[in-house]
Amino acid sequence: MPRLTDFDVLSFDCYGTLIDWETGIRTALANWRRRENIQVTDQGFVEAFGRFEWQEEEENPTLLYPEILGRVLKRMAAGWGVYTTPEDIKAFGRSVGNWPAFPDSPLALAYLKQHYKLVILSNVDRASFSLSNAKLGVEFDHIYTAQDIGSYKPDMENFQYLLTNLEDEGYLPSRILHCAESLYHDHIPAKKLGLATNWIYRRHGQQGFGATRPPTEEVKPDFQFNSMFEFAAAHRAALEAAA
Repeated sequence: MPRLTDFDVLSFDCYGTLIDWETGIRTALANWRRRENIQVTDQGFVEAFGRFEWQEEEENPTLLYPEILGRVLKRMAAGWGVYTTPEDIKAFGRSVGNWPAFPDSPLALAYLKQHYKLVILSNVDRASFSLSNAKLGVEFDHIYTAQDIGSYKPDMENFQYLLTNLEDEGYLPSRILHCAESLYHDHIPAKKLGLATNWIYRRHGQQGFGATRPPTEEVKPDFQFNSMFEFAAAHRAALEAAA
């Protein structure tokens, strides 16, 4: 069983893990949802987003994330038999920078930065992430986006890109801990490449998988915490125990 003190690098998914994308998605589309009188629960709303997002990313791996969001919104509208305008589509595509950080993310990252290299492996574009990065309040050592790689997680190419770039700097896979909420997008492919993983289980206490696709196979993360705060506290305890 690995220990939190066994690693030199933390690689992070961002949206759903560090950034509260479900709140961001609902807020960005609240006026459209109200205008079109879409009668679904919040859970059903983000699940619809999740169903179409992974399909668009799989079918259009080289499109930038704002374009993916626009296409997802059109699919959601068609699925519910309602309208969406070019303005709705453009605004949603540009909304990522407004999605809020989870309240514990900045402080936890600031603490972890003292002990690890911090890396982002995200399914967005560089411009969108730069706006989110400002909300996280930490300088990441490396930022790898779908725009850089030309594919979206869970494509294995994204994780190969991560490993190749970090190995070039002398970091072996055994010293990297991948941290993410989505079992489907992150934990399954990361484990297939032999990475240890840390499940930041933001949706604990809620049903289903929300805006992420349900896992297509069983996967067992090496660590599990309900928040970044819990993760940072566990690391602090591990250091004290080792002292």
